[in-house]
Amino acid sequence: MDSIISVQGVHKSFGDNHVLRDFSMELSPGENLVILGKSGSGKSVLIKCIINLMNVDQGSIAVLGQDISQLDQESLDAMRADIGFLFQSNALYDSMTVRENLEFPLRRHWQKQQREKGAELAVMEALDDVGLSQTVDMMPAELSGGMRKRIALARTLILKPKIILYDEPTTGLDPVTSREISNLILQVQEKYNTASVIISHDMNCIRITSNRVIMLIEGRCYANNTFSDLQLSPDPNIREFFE
Repeated sequence: MDSIISVQGVHKSFGDNHVLRDFSMELSPGENLVILGKSGSGKSVLIKCIINLMNVDQGSIAVLGQDISQLDQESLDAMRADIGFLFQSNALYDSMTVRENLEFPLRRHWQKQQREKGAELAVMEALDDVGLSQTVDMMPAELSGGMRKRIALARTLILKPKIILYDEPTTGLDPVTSREISNLILQVQEKYNTASVIISHDMNCIRITSNRVIMLIEGRCYANNTFSDLQLSPDPNIREFFE
């Protein structure tokens, strides 16, 4: 399997609004790929299509070597268990402690015997990965914005996903915390060799985390290169993102 995710010739429209137009991309094993585009350009729609929350109008998407349009619900659920999703809003349960938030995906995907033997170890390892083992019995409301983002990432890591999808991971954070989260994304990539798709407008986050950047303009893969090469481009459509 050469690509962890392969998107080929995808079209997606909502009425007369053509969000994705013949969009193609490949995600390689162990790669951090950033999708960069203006608000409303189709980045979040693309992510939803990749995990089959939305059906494409045309084209194909393969994840971990499987054509997602051919999967039954059981196979789709199994495939999604290999994909971690870090929501922009963090999506933590306010009524649950940090421990309970992290145990939640284990209750859904682990067998009872696995949970009884390994839940505590899995929770503490995930918290250690994000440097917040001391928060295990705290409530989300007691945490800062940056800490909540780290806990959300810990919950994403607890099932040891092969792919992580990051939706605007630094939005709403101050510059120092944004840089910490960006560096944490790199640490996760290095420790677990995850392949990641990162949606971001934060050029510092993109510079730190990306192995490669795809610019999504008018529903198409307008440019596909490294951050440093795109930064030097004379193309005005690319330059406006860097100025």
